[in-house]
Amino acid sequence: MGYSKEQLLARLQDLQIEFSKYEHPVVMTVEAQEKYVGGMGGGCKNLFLKDKKHRYYIVSALAGTKVDMKVLSQRLGLGKGGLRMAPEEALPEILQVPLGSVTPFALVNESARDVGLLLDKGFKTQERCFFHPLSNDMSISLNANDLDKFLKSIGREPSYVDLEANPTVGKDQPPDLAAFVPSGSTILPEPPEKSASSQNADGNNVITSSNSKAVAEKAVKLAKNVQNIKDKSANAVNPSSAFTDAEKFVEEILNKISAQIFLETKDGSIKEHGEELGTEIANRLRKCCCTEFKNLATIFKNTAYTQGFHAGRASLLR
Repeated sequence: MGYSKEQLLARLQDLQIEFSKYEHPVVMTVEAQEKYVGGMGGGCKNLFLKDKKHRYYIVSALAGTKVDMKVLSQRLGLGKGGLRMAPEEALPEILQVPLGSVTPFALVNESARDVGLLLDKGFKTQERCFFHPLSNDMSISLNANDLDKFLKSIGREPSYVDLEANPTVGKDQPPDLAAFVPSGSTILPEPPEKSASSQNADGNNVITSSNSKAVAEKAVKLAKNVQNIKDKSANAVNPSSAFTDAEKFVEEILNKISAQIFLETKDGSIKEHGEELGTEIANRLRKCCCTEFKNLATIFKNTAYTQGFHAGRASLLR
């Protein structure tokens, strides 16, 4: 069971974080929230997003910041259509908050440990910002420094970026936000079948699987096993740390391969390949991972070059 509103507020008090509370009716949008706290400035919008590899993100921005999903996808190295809104069922499963209550505070829940977070650099210019404390019948205001204090208390290093920037991404200009892509994938349980049969487009009855619950449970168990392997080999909180250490860099690649193998073998359409299963999986991995690994390698190369430059400069100064 996730944190409650009361538990979160108590935690903020324990951290000696100053905040103000504003109770109001349940609101589902930024516009509705502004009716009660909009005149104070610092209103925020929070997007819960998902990519094609089942990685989740919270993008938290000022209400007036324009977030272009296609541009953000490219900056993360996911391609133009790499990001989409997360499904509604992911809210209780991953963030453990009701609809309309997404904020960075949801990362306090263990189930959200693999969710990436991008914060609007505009927060730093505000005297205070407004967020729902895991429940959308209240808003609390606090400044960016106190938000940082909370995030660090749960092992998260705050990452502030210019969400309205549109840098060129190409061969010699790698995605500037690629280091913020989560390393873990999350597979949600498949919903149970409503009936033993359904109709296809022609109106004919089609027999459906009766053990969908067992299949879903097995998928979740396998996903947890993959995550456990990754947790043991990559415990760093800051994703950019993988690009400063060769061993961690290799572990990052192996983790991504492991997660992708699980996703591909879970795909029912791959079973028809029989003896060619290994070749088919290898081809799919090459197609899915080639661009991403090139981006990782470029970031690692650039990081190593930068560190070498600074080390050489420090040596000359001495």
